Amino acid sequence: MWKAKGMGLTLLHLQLVSFVFLRFVYSGSAGVTSRFLRSEWPSTDIPLDNEAFAVPKGYNAPQQVHITQGDYDGKAVLITWVTAEAPGSNTLHYGKSDSNYEFTAEGTVTNYTFYNYQSGFIHHSLVDGLEYDTKYFYKIGDGESAREFWFQTPPEIGPNAAYKFGIIGDLGQTYNSLSTVEHYMRSGAQTVLFVGDLSYADRYKYDDCGVRWDTWGRFVERSTAYQPWIWSAGNHEIEYMPYMGETVPFKSYLHRYKTPFAASSSTNPLWYAIRRASAHIIVLSSYSPFVKYTPQWRWLGEELKRVDREKTPWLIVIMHVPIYNSNEAHFMEGESMRAVYESLFVHYKVDVVFAGHVHAYERSYRISNIHYNVSSGDCYPVPDKSAPVYITVGDGGNQEGLAGRFRDPQPDYSAFREASYGHSTLEIKNRTHAIYHWNRNDDGKKVATDSFTLYNQYWGGNNRRRRRKLKKNYLHTVFAEVFSNGL
Repeated sequence: MWKAKGMGLTLLHLQLVSFVFLRFVYSGSAGVTSRFLRSEWPSTDIPLDNEAFAVPKGYNAPQQVHITQGDYDGKAVLITWVTAEAPGSNTLHYGKSDSNYEFTAEGTVTNYTFYNYQSGFIHHSLVDGLEYDTKYFYKIGDGESAREFWFQTPPEIGPNAAYKFGIIGDLGQTYNSLSTVEHYMRSGAQTVLFVGDLSYADRYKYDDCGVRWDTWGRFVERSTAYQPWIWSAGNHEIEYMPYMGETVPFKSYLHRYKTPFAASSSTNPLWYAIRRASAHIIVLSSYSPFVKYTPQWRWLGEELKRVDREKTPWLIVIMHVPIYNSNEAHFMEGESMRAVYESLFVHYKVDVVFAGHVHAYERSYRISNIHYNVSSGDCYPVPDKSAPVYITVGDGGNQEGLAGRFRDPQPDYSAFREASYGHSTLEIKNRTHAIYHWNRNDDGKKVATDSFTLYNQYWGGNNRRRRRKLKKNYLHTVFAEVFSNGL
């Protein structure tokens, strides 16, 4: 009986050892191509008379209100609003109570024409000297037409400052776009990293192009008036339309959406950097010169040197065109940027790169293709623990529809892909790890579809060594117990 009991214990331990060993050996997973097919919600723009685009009540009431970070370290915001009939007041009132606006900030006002369209009066106000982790209330406009909003500043910069980002791209203004925004607003995220292609107004002609910028500004105000959206520009912001006499790129976008580019020593509002909580966020421009010795390339090299992973351990890059993409749509369009910038991403151990452009979702493993030099070396992506994870989230809901044709077979570097609408969240827990979710909202339903734990490239190495030590100690304990029972 003792022998039977001992043999049973031995077999149990052998099974446990085998299970643990196999778990350690086979810790990876094959890539997944989702077969989900949406059945409803056509990709058509919301009609102009829909309540999603409602003009605020009152003469010359402020509209299209949106916030972005206004400095390098998160103690300032840039607040923008539009008045349609007249410039009106350019003074913004704010404070820590909605019944006592003890401070004021003066802004600037501008407008522009696009073909025969005349924009409203666009106000930009910098509110600086704010306290961290504080709720502020603000009021804009005149008399009975004044409107009131609020925002929350981020926690003080530090390696363990927890924070939750949302990631949205290629949004547009369809019913699918509305579903994305409404689901995002219930996510608990505090700031949006927007990866380009805002209004899709360039799909309209003549005066309607400007009108669709106005409707989009009112459409997203439900979120943008209360929390920062960190802007990057996509191809639909270029608006190069010579048949209308419009040949100045990014004209509408640059008038309407300011960025704090000077705070990071950038010379152009299309590329810049900010620090927020425990993250250092770098915004790149896919549609500006980026090869070696261009201003963007020189700036990126200097900015990466400024990153202090002791203070902001999370290094995040956002851009519009993905440099890894296994969809037939826009396949290889990011290759020239990859050839220039990927080695920098690997050298500085960027944690994650978010992009849009492709109207589908895709996540990669940590891979790189930096050894190929045209005549020799690997000419295909290989696993690289120093490389970022590349995530494409060009799935906000625009009228061009989904990119449903993935290349077959699925490349080894691709972990998960699906042609659906949705948004992502990245919840930073501390210096070592963050929780990532992609949420499908096709057919109007939010479904958490892809998720994983993202380990920090700078601090995660120590964390991984600690985990390996724990596993090693556990195996020693198991083997010791097995041998002590007479194996």
